[in-house]
Amino acid sequence: MVQRLLIIILLLGSVSLRAQQIPLRQYGQQGTGGSNVTYDNQGRPIRKSKGSDSLQHRDRYADSITIYYRYYDSTRNRIIDSSINDFTIRFPLPYYYHTLGNYGTAAQSMLFNPYMKPGFDAGFHQYDIYAYTVENTRFYQTTRPYTELAYLLGSKAEQLVNLSHTQNRKSNFNFSFEYRFSNEPGVLKTQNASHNNIRFTAHYQTRNKKYEYFLIYISNKAASSENGGLRDVKKLDSLALNDPYELETRLGIAGAATRNPFNTSVVTGNIYKNTTLLFRHHFDLGKKDSLVTDSVTYKLFYPRLRVEHTLNYTTSSYEFLDQNADSTTYRKYFNIRLPKSGVVIDIKDQWKSLINEFSLLSFPDKNNQSQYLKAGIALQNLRGTFDTITTRSYYNVYATGEYRNRTRNQVWDIEANGQLYLNGFNAGDYAAFVSMKRSLGKKLGYFNIGFQNVNRSPSFLVTDTVSHFWVANRGHFNKENVIRLFAQYENPRSALRLGAEYFAVTNYLYFDSFMLARQEPALFNVLHLSLEKRIRLSRHWNWYTEVHLQQTTGQPPVNLPLILTRNRIAFEGNFYTNLFLSTGLELRYNTPYKADNYSPFIGQYFYQRTESISNRLDINAFLHFRIKSFKGFVRLENLNTLNLEKGFQFSKLNFVSGVYPNTGLWTRVGIWWNFVN
Repeated sequence: MVQRLLIIILLLGSVSLRAQQIPLRQYGQQGTGGSNVTYDNQGRPIRKSKGSDSLQHRDRYADSITIYYRYYDSTRNRIIDSSINDFTIRFPLPYYYHTLGNYGTAAQSMLFNPYMKPGFDAGFHQYDIYAYTVENTRFYQTTRPYTELAYLLGSKAEQLVNLSHTQNRKSNFNFSFEYRFSNEPGVLKTQNASHNNIRFTAHYQTRNKKYEYFLIYISNKAASSENGGLRDVKKLDSLALNDPYELETRLGIAGAATRNPFNTSVVTGNIYKNTTLLFRHHFDLGKKDSLVTDSVTYKLFYPRLRVEHTLNYTTSSYEFLDQNADSTTYRKYFNIRLPKSGVVIDIKDQWKSLINEFSLLSFPDKNNQSQYLKAGIALQNLRGTFDTITTRSYYNVYATGEYRNRTRNQVWDIEANGQLYLNGFNAGDYAAFVSMKRSLGKKLGYFNIGFQNVNRSPSFLVTDTVSHFWVANRGHFNKENVIRLFAQYENPRSALRLGAEYFAVTNYLYFDSFMLARQEPALFNVLHLSLEKRIRLSRHWNWYTEVHLQQTTGQPPVNLPLILTRNRIAFEGNFYTNLFLSTGLELRYNTPYKADNYSPFIGQYFYQRTESISNRLDINAFLHFRIKSFKGFVRLENLNTLNLEKGFQFSKLNFVSGVYPNTGLWTRVGIWWNFVN
């Protein structure tokens, strides 16, 4: 059904759109190349004047597109990335994440990444990397409708469909729509996963530029079956058909599962849903002005004082389901006692959150809208429903403050913000963030340093509450405190980026078994150093290297590889005018470490001290290309699983943890195609 729908969309698009014939010109904040239109530091169009008469000479880019975007709550204009050398730019899962064996299952970063948001948190984050969020929402400005279609087909009928569209109905009103669907039948039994993501945005500003609003609607659904890992890992060495699907898993009905690429239902596993509706609007007081060119007059407005209101309504549900639980396997593998086999387990928590935030913003310099001071107060109302029967209501009152200044000469970029929870369920929580970025010149690049400190309440999952999720030791835990110091040096001219992060953590909350939560009161530190560099080997050969080094002090309950590195050696270039090519090998390696285990019942990776994994180097071959607006990606992944002892089988699997093997040879073929109306 999904394939047919995609084919219909492509056929309709090829009739009504003219992507191949229309040059796509993407402009950012710094100018427009050869165009006679540029933009000021607020993204407003300004026509260049060189004595030519625009009424007598046709603009040679009249049929092109000018498109740029800003992330929500940002003032920086950005352009669309058309590069092809890094597949993970378009694939939702970054290279430094691992899953339980296939895309769509619970994901965890191999880099230290503590949750650093104050206030209420339900506690479920294993599918966050697949979801649309408010923070990664883009607001576009475009002169012509722009559409991108993507379809990826992988081994075992893995599918990823992505559709995005944006257009300006008028110069002051833009809307965009995004849809992403993925379906993975899985390599093991009871491992199918499916994700549905929808996002709609709208941005409107009145002609006099005094009133403006931003609207975001997001819907995410994650449905992932859980198998608890293999019952006997040693049987991987004696597979009759070299198919791990032959093996029995710890959860799910033994022998009853079938692999169906069109089945997205979950019999044993987790189903998470969340919906967000955010509406931000403001009214400005300031000074009117205008810009007169040889043929056009642009109305300008410089705000000095802004009154802003943000409404954020969120609903979420977290459900673990096992429609035919086996009491023997639950007791044997997870130490959970059930009254009998065949019972239905259905654990569900639901939340509704309504936040009203009122803010005042002051702009000290009328010619620099990237400099402002903001102060606000917010009220959050929470309502939880547990097992569809019990309900509880909570509230939070918190204050916010922010200062930003990206100087007009583009030398300094300063950001400072904070939150303090004054009263309510999470009273005493706070967050502080300061970042200063300095331009060192075109030859030397940029240097950025910063500080972050978060003091947060324990997630609701582990508090002494009525949540129906199985946690053995709910009770009173102290607030977790994380301090992060960071520095980064970036030189685009040399394709070099150096980074350093230092974490100081107290009262660290973690799990160390399938149901047991713990807290580490002692202070511990984590140091993370990183390097990214492109090395030109010859005219067409490039070496991209990324290296991460992580070191902890003492014996904290944190499992991290000492070294994680990815290297890509690629043959690249522009051939035959319109062909851009990048092909080569991608290598990823991490040093042996005691990888976390996973609890399917509460959706948490948990700390373990006994089993260490030592994997082979991951080897992927890739062929990426772009022809005008068409991008193609062909990949052969996990070539390292080749087992010469058994002929030409790809059966030497790496492991995610002691009972979760990774996939063997995996192919992916994907297309990304953009259209301009």
